[in-house]
Amino acid sequence: MMEPTLRDPTDPLIDHAEGQLFLNEAFKVIVEEVLCKGTDATQKVCEWKDPDELAVLLDLELREMGEPRGRLLQRVRDVAKFSVKTSHPRFFNQQFAGVDYHSLAGRFLTEALNTNLFTYEVAPVFVLMENEVLRSLRQLLGWTEGDGIFCPGGSMSNMYAINLARYRLFPEVKSQGLWSVPRLAIFTSPESHYSVRKGAAFLGFGTDSLILVNVDDRGHMIPEDLDEKIELSKSQGVVPLLVSCTSGTTVQGAFDPLDQIADVCGKHKLWMHVDAAWGGSVLFSKQHRSLMKGIDRADSVAWNPHKMLLAGLQCSALLLKDTSNLLKQCHGANASYLFQQDKFYDVNLDVGDKSVQCSRKVDCLKLWLMWKAIGSNGFEERVNKAFVLVRYLVDEMKNRDGFHLLNDPEFVNVCFWFIPPSLRGKEGNADYPSRLAKVAPVIKERMMKKGTLMVGYQPLGDKVNFFRVTVFSPLVSHKDLDFFLDEIERLGNNL
Repeated sequence: MMEPTLRDPTDPLIDHAEGQLFLNEAFKVIVEEVLCKGTDATQKVCEWKDPDELAVLLDLELREMGEPRGRLLQRVRDVAKFSVKTSHPRFFNQQFAGVDYHSLAGRFLTEALNTNLFTYEVAPVFVLMENEVLRSLRQLLGWTEGDGIFCPGGSMSNMYAINLARYRLFPEVKSQGLWSVPRLAIFTSPESHYSVRKGAAFLGFGTDSLILVNVDDRGHMIPEDLDEKIELSKSQGVVPLLVSCTSGTTVQGAFDPLDQIADVCGKHKLWMHVDAAWGGSVLFSKQHRSLMKGIDRADSVAWNPHKMLLAGLQCSALLLKDTSNLLKQCHGANASYLFQQDKFYDVNLDVGDKSVQCSRKVDCLKLWLMWKAIGSNGFEERVNKAFVLVRYLVDEMKNRDGFHLLNDPEFVNVCFWFIPPSLRGKEGNADYPSRLAKVAPVIKERMMKKGTLMVGYQPLGDKVNFFRVTVFSPLVSHKDLDFFLDEIERLGNNL
């Protein structure tokens, strides 16, 4: 009987070969569990477990000794099994869903290359690629020149815009700090993304500097109220700095009236920022781009292709009209060990000092590869299909008892209450709002534990909990939307 071959712990080739074998087998598991089962409507969206049980199933403890390949592969299967399948056609929970395989290939390649997008010497392909993708996105805004950068999420894009607006007006803040600037005001709507409030706190403005502009019943900022509040701030000795408007609010999907807001910003000389993280992709559609009429007048735009375009998390661009290199002036630290000025190539290609980060992930490849694959026309078809699916869903809701729309949707957010039979006709009862508020959370719990679908809910102002379904994944069909309505009824009819 042959003696087993002992592993030589000093031979790096053994570890390398074993690692490659594991990677090949793990990739097969990923394809099977995530990309095949995870996009199959007959499979579960999620395999719900309570936290304590899940921790035991995953065996999360880290130990001194490593594990054999077979056990590691089971770890991969377990992670896939118990994770939410966000590519599933019945995942409607967030503004990222579905999968684009060209983009996914770009994400795999990005991870394998493992580089840092800060200098041309270490990321030559991606410096040029990012510049081209940003240029193409700016063209959709109607800008022939400008600047930009990919940020780690739309929240950071919004915060960058606030910081740039302050630096442009008070460049001394970079060296002298907050004591050198007067009290500043940021204007936004109560339905804007919470990152504007977080940015006010994080950047030292204070949340009290955030002035909320009234909206109409569909969530659009009211320009006349904006103008009045700017005038009021001036009369109180406050310096108005920036207006952050929204193209595609998180809950209702509302598009602020950009042209009218631009008029107000021009009148008062304020920086106009547009958070188009969710709605920006309508610019690909000739049919729907009018929702963002006036976008060319903005100073900065945040846009997340990882949402409606399915570029994959994360892919978030900040686009600027500025041509004065404001990003680098505001954020640059001139680190001599990275950004030497006597390099043998054009040092303007070293883009790292535009960012507040040092390490910056490559987020342009997945969008570039997808764009190459399907073209702008493919994106337009994707956007238009989402609007068609939403219209189908809304029409079906209107033909069923118990579904009550918050508003006819402007975008691909469908907000609605499901009113169970026990509450129908009782809208005038004093306890009706409190009872209705409990419906969505119970249905959400039931669907999660069944694993059949996922959709979000929330209150809004004085409106009690209602569902918000966002429909944009190309994998979604009429059959999936019919199932969605049937399942809401099945889960909620006995409440």
